[in-house]
Amino acid sequence: MSEAEADLPRDHPRGLHIAGELTIPLAEVTVRTSRSSGPGGQHANVTASRVEASFDVLASSTLSEEQRERVLARVGPRVVAVAQDERSQARNRELALSRLSERLAAALAVPKRRRATRPTAASRERRLADKRRATERKRGRRPPEDS
Repeated sequence: MSEAEADLPRDHPRGLHIAGELTIPLAEVTVRTSRSSGPGGQHANVTASRVEASFDVLASSTLSEEQRERVLARVGPRVVAVAQDERSQARNRELALSRLSERLAAALAVPKRRRATRPTAASRERRLADKRRATERKRGRRPPEDS
């Protein structure tokens, strides 16, 4: 990516920047508008300001096979982001595209491998002390023994 491209907004016409070198062309993102719900008075009744951006994972030619499998496993075959926060359709479009980008980035993130560790001596002692307290509490609830 050149320095000139780095200064472009995330949803520039060249594509939707996800992470690292991955940029999805906007041609692969479907953007639909509809009337927004909620307050807004007469303005809400005539303006299609709600924006829904969706990305078809299976139809994408940009994702590698490994990336496609990861996204399918985590979020399914279609990633959708909706924005109806603002009165402006243009601003809601920006919000929807950035939310879509965030969801895809989260789905593509490779989780760190957990390093196995042993419980500390103090945590083992706390666990056993809690068990002893629970035993005593339950013993106190028993009816008295008749001798």
